[in-house]
Parts: sequence; C-alpha cells; structure tokens
Amino acid sequence: MSNCSQTESNCGSNQTHDDVKNYYGKHLSNTKDLKTSACAAPAKPLPKHIKDALSEIHEDITSRYFGCGLTVPQCLESCRILDLGSGSGRDCYILSKLVGPMGHVTGIDMTDEQLELSRKYIDYHTQKFGYQQTNVDFTKGYIENLKGANLQDETFNVVVSNCVINLSPDKKAVLSEVYRVLKYGGEMFFSDMYINKTLSEELKKNKMVWGEGIGGALLWKDLFQFAEEIGFSPPRLVTSRYITFNKELQDVVGDYKLVSATFRLFKVPKCAKKEKCLAIYKGGVTGYENEIQFDANFSFKEGQAVEVDEELHRILKSSRFAEHFTFHPLEKGSGSIKDIISDPFQLAN
Repeated sequence: MSNCSQTESNCGSNQTHDDVKNYYGKHLSNTKDLKTSACAAPAKPLPKHIKDALSEIHEDITSRYFGCGLTVPQCLESCRILDLGSGSGRDCYILSKLVGPMGHVTGIDMTDEQLELSRKYIDYHTQKFGYQQTNVDFTKGYIENLKGANLQDETFNVVVSNCVINLSPDKKAVLSEVYRVLKYGGEMFFSDMYINKTLSEELKKNKMVWGEGIGGALLWKDLFQFAEEIGFSPPRLVTSRYITFNKELQDVVGDYKLVSATFRLFKVPKCAKKEKCLAIYKGGVTGYENEIQFDANFSFKEGQAVEVDEELHRILKSSRFAEHFTFHPLEKGSGSIKDIISDPFQLAN
C-alpha cells in the first residue's frame, strides 16, 4: 500500500491509483485479458478516414488498447488535442494523423509501462504519416491534476478520454481540470462506462471490479450535475451500447447493468447568445462532407435547414464548427419542441 500522511480521502485516492497502475501495467497483457465487452467494436461503423488512420497504427499499439468507444470527434485539422489516460497511445496516434502536421496531440498517463510503449513508436508513426517532425508527445501525470503535469490554462481545442474517467477516484476534479485547460469554444469528447444504480460499498472495494471500470462507473445524471457545477454546457449524448461480462465477472457483478456511452461537453463563452434557430450545414468537414451527425439527436445534411435548441446553437456558433454552419432566426411563433435523449440506457435500448 501507498504510504500516506495526508487525509484519509487522499490515502484512498493514492491506493486507487496504485491499484489501477498495477492492473493496466502488469495484470493486463493485451485487450483480450479484459473481462467485459467494453473494448468491442464501436456502437457505429468507423468513417473511412478514421479507418484509414487506424490501419496505419503499429500492431503493438493496437493490441494494448483498453478503451470502450471511439473518441475521435469531427473537424480536427490543426487542433491541439489532449488525451486523458492515453494508455498505449492508439487514440493519440489516430488523432495525430487527423490533426495533420500543423496540429498537436498530447497524451497523459500515470502508468510507466503504457508510457514506455507509447513513446517507443513516436518515430515510427512520424515517418509513417510523412511528417517532417513529430506532432505527438506523452507525459506522465494524473488526470485529476493536469497542472501538476505543467498543462497550462486554455491551451487545448479538444480533450478526449477513452474509458478512463471511471477509473479516477475524483471525477469532478478531472472535469474541472479539463475545463481549465480547454480554450473557450473547446470540447471534451469522451467515452466512458455508466452504471444503472449505485454500486455497493463491498463491490467498490473489489480490485477486479474497479480495474474493469465498473467500481468507479458514474450514474449518468451525476455527469450532468458535475458539468453544470463546473460551467460546461449540458452534455450531448452521442452513442451508447450495453456492456456484457464474462462469467467470472458476471457472477461478481450480479444484476448491475452498464453501458459504454460517448458524450460531448463544450466550454461555451458566458456571453454566447441563447436562442433557438435554424442551422444549415455548409459541408466541408473531412469525412463528413455531405452529412454530419453531431449527437444522438441532431444530424445535418449539407444545405438542409435543421431547427436546433438554444444550447446547440450556442455550441455550434462558438466552437470550431462555426465556419461550417450558417444560422437563421426562426419566424415568430414557429418552431417545435424536440424531445432530447440524454439517458444512455434509453439510447442503448
């Protein structure tokens, strides 16, 4: 156990970090060692440009992938991106291909074995992508304390995370740090595991249950509460699917249900105007030239007017998507209220 002279809370956090490091650094040798379906194929087919990028990633990197979804949002050219819990580096290398030579990707992880593996293939991917110099780096640190890893305020356009926040003992601290390092108009795009009811204290202490991501899985409504308290716009649900367990884990977990869900959070400027409007996609986003699906509720075809809610209008107009849309006010008295799906269990059904 970790030696801890601080508060009992800090002691618990340190022990959780040590347990997770051990589980992912020494216990798991490759993706097949996981006891859930969390690392199964994404809920939706991969777009061609992402598939192509994935095909160029070294096999040693992809075989040590422990994510639970796809954390590659649209419109990434020249972006500065941070990957929380970057692991083997798979997502970082995909993103480094998509941002291009003018963009940059930073991965942060606390596990030495994973960092060693991800750094080993920096030169390989730089040459593979035809870049004159690398546009990716990996740093050691804790996602609850990005300042400790010398990550400065308002420096990233996008923060991604792939099935990592559930492993953190302090999820609100993670989201607060993400808010700090994001530029205004920036986005957090992340996949994670969500549970249908509060886990028993006994199961929370089970190292296998925690290591598989179940012990720290959030209730989805808690995510919405944290987002509001920190200052993010309400989370937008993108995809969701149920997670299954092998028999060993199922016998331990019992009747708890979990989903792997992707949400997107935006740091919208406080002064951004709130009003319903018509949004028209102009096209031009790589891989989504004719149609772009923003979340589970809104999809935009090029040239077609779509009525959007107040929050989505603010997001589109203040983010990197602004140049790809035109906006028109609704005629007085027109417009209808659309039911927005926010519950990942509802979407998974």
